Amino acid sequence: MSAPKLVIGANGFLGSHVTRQLVAAGADVRAMVRGGANTRSIDDLEVTRFHGDVFDTATVRQAMDGCDEVYYCVVDTRAWLQDPAPLFRTNVEGLRNVLDVAVEKPIAAKLQRFVFTSSYATVGRRHGHVATEDDQIDRRGLTAYVESRVQAEDMVLRYASENGLPAVAMCVSTTYGSGDWGRTPHGAFIAGAVFGKLPFLMNGIQLEVVGVDDAARALLLAAEHGRIGERYLISERMIPLKEVVKIAADEAGVPPPRRSISVPALYGLGALGSLRARLTGKDAELSLASVRMMRAEAHVDHSKAGRELGWEPRPVEESIREAARFWAGLKNARQNSKTAPSE
Repeated sequence: MSAPKLVIGANGFLGSHVTRQLVAAGADVRAMVRGGANTRSIDDLEVTRFHGDVFDTATVRQAMDGCDEVYYCVVDTRAWLQDPAPLFRTNVEGLRNVLDVAVEKPIAAKLQRFVFTSSYATVGRRHGHVATEDDQIDRRGLTAYVESRVQAEDMVLRYASENGLPAVAMCVSTTYGSGDWGRTPHGAFIAGAVFGKLPFLMNGIQLEVVGVDDAARALLLAAEHGRIGERYLISERMIPLKEVVKIAADEAGVPPPRRSISVPALYGLGALGSLRARLTGKDAELSLASVRMMRAEAHVDHSKAGRELGWEPRPVEESIREAARFWAGLKNARQNSKTAPSE
């Protein structure tokens, strides 16, 4: 019988799809999740659960013991936080704790691949240039969120070169698809379109995107074919955000927002959000930093993943429509529960 596979962060958006694909392939799957976490995304799966966070060394060691593949899918994506300390605690220090366990002799002897979920934001991207894995990011002026992701990826690759960790880094772009139970920040746009809560379309905003199922499949392929110490860009293509919203609205059978907002107006709203956050002490998802991140988008090339992993993503429109159907299903269930007669 083959060795078990461990997914850390198995209940998250990408982690749950990795877990599902491993189970579908007949693997013996271990799922590590935080105690009390929402596990609706994997509750129907036959997996061995380990409850604890990435700082729970004993649980990490127990979950990883005997595994030949580890998929690390933990990330704090709250780029809007005024205090960035939680980002670095989870994305860097929590990861460091897991890596220290992974290179312990009893664990390392069995481990064949440590597949790390990184971000395409760690690659050096600029307008007018199609970035590859060889493009190094300019560390000047990075947001706290991107800096935390860069530090995390650098650390994983350093453990690979200096400690023999059989790691590969997967630089995944914005993911869309079904099963977004935690409502990711990007999934919120599709949910807003389906529920009719999105006030306007955003002009001038483009995203590198990929279906979450395709991203999960890339991680599995990396465990089999990925070269240790390498990183792989995982993205299907660039798409305007307003096109994402329109595709979702069309699939849900609802009209898209009638109004559009220009880039200068978006910056104005971002400045207002930043000012409100400073005055109230409360975090604002729409801020100058978040607008700048959206405007910093640039094209990337996923051909390395195609050549070395055999990865061929579907057109991302299919995944956007799957996401719309997921949210439409939740919308219908909510409406039905309100109209159901009481006993």
